Amino acid sequence: MADIELAGYRPGSLAGTIALHMDYYAAEWGFGAEFETKLAREMGEFVARMDSEDDLFLTAWRDGDLVGSITLDATGGGEMGAHLRWFIVGIAARGTGLGGRLMDETMRFADRRGHHRMWLTTFAGLDPARRLYEKHGFELASESDVDQWSGGVREQLFVRDRSAEAGSAH
Repeated sequence: MADIELAGYRPGSLAGTIALHMDYYAAEWGFGAEFETKLAREMGEFVARMDSEDDLFLTAWRDGDLVGSITLDATGGGEMGAHLRWFIVGIAARGTGLGGRLMDETMRFADRRGHHRMWLTTFAGLDPARRLYEKHGFELASESDVDQWSGGVREQLFVRDRSAEAGSAH
C-alpha cells in the first residue's frame, strides 16, 4: 500500500470523490440522480466552507488517480459533534487496507483536534464499512426507515463518544 499517497483537497478531488461514490452506489445499490445531486450539493457546500484547522477532507491517490476519500465535518456537525462523511474506497483499492488507513488517519486527526464526539449515518448492508466503524469506536445508536439517499435502504446512526474519557484525562 506504500504506493498510495494520502493528501488533502486537490483540484479534481471533489468530482473524483463523487465519481467513486457513484461507481459503487449506482452499480451495487441502484442509486441514481437524486443521490448524486445530493452528494454534489452537500460536498460542494462543505469544501466551500471547510476550515483546515477543524475539518478534514482526506484523499488517497495511486499513480495520479483518486482511489479513496473520507471527510470529517467538524464545523458543520452540529450538536452531535463532528460528522464523519463520504467515506469511500474505489474498486481498484479494495482489499489493500486503504479503508483502515483512512479511518486511522481520520481518528488521529479528530483526537488531536479534540473532537471527542463524532457521528455518521450509513445504511444497513454495508458490512465491511460497519466493521471499520466499530473497530474505531463507533456504536450503532439507532436504525430507522429514513432513506435520505433515495435508494430504498434502512438508515443507521453510529456514534463515537469519548467525551467522558477526555474529561477524565484533564
